[in-house]
Amino acid sequence: MIPSVLWALLLLGSERPAGRAQILAPPGNLVFQPSFIHMSGPTVSSFLVGNSAEVVLAINLIRVNTETGMLPVLSCSDSNRYGEWSLNVSHGMNVSKVTVTLMRNLQLCVSNTTDCCMEPLCVVETLQVSACRGSTMLANLLIQAEIYANSSFIGNVSENATVIPNQVFQPLGSCPCNLTAGTCDIRCCCDLECTPNLKQLFNGSCFAGVFGGNVNLPFDHLCSIQTTKSAPDWFPFLCVQSPLNNTPFLGYFYHGSVSSSQVSSFKIPLQTVPVKPSRGYKQGDPIMTTENEYFTIHQRSMAGQCVGNAPVAFLQNFDVKCVTSLSSYKEGLSHNVMINSGTGDTIQQNVIYGNVTDMHNFITKLEDILPTEILCRSVTFAEYYMFIWKGKTIEEINVTVYTGKLCDREILTQRFAVNFISFNSTSTTELSGNPGYQLGKPVRAVNISSSDTVTTLKLWKPVGSGLCTSATFTPVLFGLNSLSGCILKVDIDKNCSQLRKDVTDRLNSLVQATHVGKRGNSSSSDLNDLVEIIRLDPPNPSENASVGNVKGICSDIPANLNIHIITADVGAVQGIAQEEILGVQLSFSTVIWQFQCGIICQNKSSSLPVTASVHFIKVPAQPPIPMTRFQINYTEYDCNRNEVCWPQLFYPLTRYYTGEPYSQCLAKGLIVAFFFLLAAVLSNPWSRILEV
Repeated sequence: MIPSVLWALLLLGSERPAGRAQILAPPGNLVFQPSFIHMSGPTVSSFLVGNSAEVVLAINLIRVNTETGMLPVLSCSDSNRYGEWSLNVSHGMNVSKVTVTLMRNLQLCVSNTTDCCMEPLCVVETLQVSACRGSTMLANLLIQAEIYANSSFIGNVSENATVIPNQVFQPLGSCPCNLTAGTCDIRCCCDLECTPNLKQLFNGSCFAGVFGGNVNLPFDHLCSIQTTKSAPDWFPFLCVQSPLNNTPFLGYFYHGSVSSSQVSSFKIPLQTVPVKPSRGYKQGDPIMTTENEYFTIHQRSMAGQCVGNAPVAFLQNFDVKCVTSLSSYKEGLSHNVMINSGTGDTIQQNVIYGNVTDMHNFITKLEDILPTEILCRSVTFAEYYMFIWKGKTIEEINVTVYTGKLCDREILTQRFAVNFISFNSTSTTELSGNPGYQLGKPVRAVNISSSDTVTTLKLWKPVGSGLCTSATFTPVLFGLNSLSGCILKVDIDKNCSQLRKDVTDRLNSLVQATHVGKRGNSSSSDLNDLVEIIRLDPPNPSENASVGNVKGICSDIPANLNIHIITADVGAVQGIAQEEILGVQLSFSTVIWQFQCGIICQNKSSSLPVTASVHFIKVPAQPPIPMTRFQINYTEYDCNRNEVCWPQLFYPLTRYYTGEPYSQCLAKGLIVAFFFLLAAVLSNPWSRILEV
């Protein structure tokens, strides 16, 4: 068939036989795109490109001369249907879509049916679509159709599903070596298609193991497995008589289902619709408004950016700073919003407004040239929220709002703080734990020699250029090792003694306390709850005159403050370990400062980095019991350094074992002792004595 088609393609461009009234169109007037199609489905399409006005399309079934491979002489016909074929045309502007469709059933024949396909290759025909204007042939399309019958199943589907056995207890393939259907597989003794005569040919060479059909492997305790030579003396007394179908061997099946479909109780499901609280808040629950919406305040996200629609969580304090400009400034939630107390009651915010007088801590001006007209507006600089809570409810909300003017070409650093205060608290001072310290809470400090006793240990929080003169402070947080510092400007003519004094005073300003609280709820008036801070004075300056008399070089500058805080676990409350502070020590580390200058030392200041570090050291609450000389020398009895721990051989029988009741442990121990005694009686020495 394919050579006939190729001949037809060649003859389409060849000279037509003479003797017929056939007029060919000028080239380039009309053309089919594509002009030849191999058809494998019931519908094909081609495009007739050109001016199709007064053009008639006709479809004809042509037959190629098998001897010469010649096509019949082309002619125009007024018919647009031939037999089982249909021709449809969709006209457009200079383009017409021509669709040829087979109008017959392509299903394979079954019993008592006529309109069907007798063979899988259902249709093998050659079609020609002609575009004629009058008797003039303008273009033609050749279609070679080779269409197979549909393979879809037609009939009634049985509802009897194949029952697959549980592979955990019954193998899915009881004879894995049966690989060929309808044929006996050599050496596969479990193949049911193998006759007894064929099995005699390879009966002694059958496949062994699971592949050979032995899916129920014998187990070690079966009486028929152990031989008399390798079996111990007591084996006949304790072996098992059981068929292989009752084997404890479950096969090599992997179930694959290891995850539970139930949601764990500690996993919080995602809530798309806020739930109105009615029984109070729990720690971490979002605070709701009376309109059943989240009460939101600007907060910092995990990516470090500030978001304005972050809900406030119950009993979770935060203090964040957000940077914005006048063009990107957005107002937060209105302070007239009513808050749900947790039980359905309405709480109104008590708002106090104030104006910011010192813009230095909030506004940063850009150095670009300012326009002639500056646009300014009143915005919120800071918001401080104080939630008074009692039990699971909110009793009162106090808000302090500071406003000011923000102009173009300025950067505003907003501050948003939320603090939860207990209703039963006598002061607004936040505790750092109850009773022990909580990780991340400020270390409580007291200065008993000052009128304002309550203070805290501080670290630098540099801003801008990092100078000590403009640096702010942040409290020392319990359990978090920290390192901070700032830059101190020093002139070349600075006296070394005065420099040491200035640096020491600046470092001592971080710790203006004499005592720290042992616990997170320590009282500032009870000395029993406080630990005195041990201060080590800076080392004396070096007596090396060659260094001390050189201009621009100073030795023994106490530029580093070391704060060592010793902690320990002293107990537990409801299973939560409670940590206390046992001691605090301050010490200094010295450096040699040298004035830095280029080729010529100009009369300008040089930099001296000043740092402060905090290091928490955790020690045991009680000193460990010292090891004896026997434990040090003989390590084979040390359970921490050996895989076998002989001292804990009878650990389940001691009072220290709490996995089971002591009575059950004692009963099981007596049973084990009985079996040991029975094994000893049945051993070789005793059996020989009995034979004698």
